[in-house]
Amino acid sequence: MPAHFKRYDKKDILLLTHLRRYETKLGEIVLCDSSDDFEKAISETAAKYIVFGIPEDIGIKANLGKGGADSAWFSFLDSFLNIQSNDFFSGENIFMAGYFDFTDAQKLINVTAVTDEEKITAYRSFVNKIDDAVEELVKVITQNKKIPIIIGGGHNNAYPAIKGAAKGLYKAELLPLAQINCINLDAHTDYRPIEGRHSGNPFRYADEDGYLNKYCVIGIHENYLQQNVWIDIVNNPFIDLISYEDIFIHEKRNFIQAVAHATSFTEDNFTGIELDLDSIANILSSASSPSGVTTLNARQYMNFTAMDSKIAYVHICEGASRLETGEISSFTGKLISYLVTDFIKSHQRVK
Repeated sequence: MPAHFKRYDKKDILLLTHLRRYETKLGEIVLCDSSDDFEKAISETAAKYIVFGIPEDIGIKANLGKGGADSAWFSFLDSFLNIQSNDFFSGENIFMAGYFDFTDAQKLINVTAVTDEEKITAYRSFVNKIDDAVEELVKVITQNKKIPIIIGGGHNNAYPAIKGAAKGLYKAELLPLAQINCINLDAHTDYRPIEGRHSGNPFRYADEDGYLNKYCVIGIHENYLQQNVWIDIVNNPFIDLISYEDIFIHEKRNFIQAVAHATSFTEDNFTGIELDLDSIANILSSASSPSGVTTLNARQYMNFTAMDSKIAYVHICEGASRLETGEISSFTGKLISYLVTDFIKSHQRVK
């Protein structure tokens, strides 16, 4: 069992499900298992999709961002477990595994680190521990030929997701080499230099460590693309990007064509599907923006990639229902719920 991981049993799930006569909610149908042997539970479950949460914002704070991404998982659960189970989406193919709880580490850093510099150093150091825990869980899921659906936290968790999936799929003998591709709908590349782990450099670390083969980013904002990162990407044939401006301002291609380009670029291997909620206009996140893709675009992205990619994992991150600065959103969790159901519906139809 990975460190800091809290399991769900059926009682936990039903406590979060608002039961109503003559209706069946998803929380009544989804599978869970809190037995001691977690790997056995994963290997024996009939579910294909293993959902778990990473309610943390340590990686974002390590990147000098606003805290609050630790709030998205619980908001998502409240929405996801209370949608209708019906012919469109029934839920019996979903296993609710649990979530990581890093609150003790956050409290310890707040108490022991005095200056901002000390806090950043402590945050970046602890992200390595988060990496190890998340990697272990993703590896267990993927080596049993299941698909991890990872919700919440900073984009720092893309690195252990890539690493864990590559190792797991290799162990399952589905890959000749522990290396996968990745598509990311994001306002930023998150390919900053190696300077200590944080939410701004997961793909750089995954690339440098050899677990990331091809990487395609859709929707980056040219105003926030660092020149040194741009030069690195231009000189790397295994990385491609399509900017928000090229899609929506210059109209060189439409959004679906951009997604189709990304799936074509990565079609030679298992691919991780990343969606950073700061890519969507006016969604509460550590880097919220008035300009971005629409919620419809985001749902289309989940639908299209599920149909057109060989899926390694799904990761939806950076959203918040409450930021540490006080801003609140009542629909972040509901949006994530739509994105997850869109992906699973589409993937089940194709596969």
